[in-house]
Amino acid sequence: MWHFVSDQISQQLNQEFICDDIREISEGDSHSAFRITDGKKRFFVKLNDEDKIANFSAEAEGLTHLANANEFKVPKVICSGICENKSYLVLEYLRLGEGSEQTWFDFGSKLANMHQNQTQNMYGWQEDNFIGLTPQPNRWAKKWPQFFAEQRIGYLLQLLAEKGHVIAAIDNVVVSVEKLLQGHNPKASMLHGDLWIGNTGFQHDTPVIFDPAFYYGDRETDIAMTELFNKFPAAFYQGYNETWPLSKQYDFRKPVYQLYHILNHALLFGGNYLQTATSLLKNMQG
Repeated sequence: MWHFVSDQISQQLNQEFICDDIREISEGDSHSAFRITDGKKRFFVKLNDEDKIANFSAEAEGLTHLANANEFKVPKVICSGICENKSYLVLEYLRLGEGSEQTWFDFGSKLANMHQNQTQNMYGWQEDNFIGLTPQPNRWAKKWPQFFAEQRIGYLLQLLAEKGHVIAAIDNVVVSVEKLLQGHNPKASMLHGDLWIGNTGFQHDTPVIFDPAFYYGDRETDIAMTELFNKFPAAFYQGYNETWPLSKQYDFRKPVYQLYHILNHALLFGGNYLQTATSLLKNMQG
């Protein structure tokens, strides 16, 4: 397999690459990850079952669009495909470090610039993709409350129900979410979509983002995710708000935006996430 992957990399680079050092590294819960090198060039390779090629194709698409925004360092996509019943994605290898107060401030400022300047007229994306291993529908919509209620919260509740976890009446929740977001028509901003701290890093002083769940929507959803698991440093929020201040109503909408990710974790991991999601839904519906 690695000989085949080396050939594919060679074709993309238009120069010979033969990996002679393959090291598995611990990265996330969704895929196996490796660092490969020929002693000069290094690449980051994700592997999974053959049927996960759609996940890798969607990830490559999202990374390419984020890179085109020219705000963050984003791993360059080299190639992807299927070999020996395995799907693979080859990316530029980046050595990442921790950020300083200044670099986290810059991160926030760059994210605000991306949200403000990279926009669409409608919410969604030209293709469905994934958040982690979970399918993420992105049908274009003109109304944000309807898009988020149906294609985010309602959809995940349906997936949970199909797994035997009926934690709320789906139609009632969709109506409640639409009411909660009623009248809120934000810019359809370019979003990372899964912006927790594990999907970030710094190459020297340059902010890096990866593993997107890309679409266009309310910028507040990205910010809400940064506050859910391992909240970003305070300097990040200072940089963001100095560039494009958040609305005073953000804190009102934050719980329902975070609910999406909690429902996804409930779907993937069950356990306490199911209990948390059930509690949040009860509180949201009064």
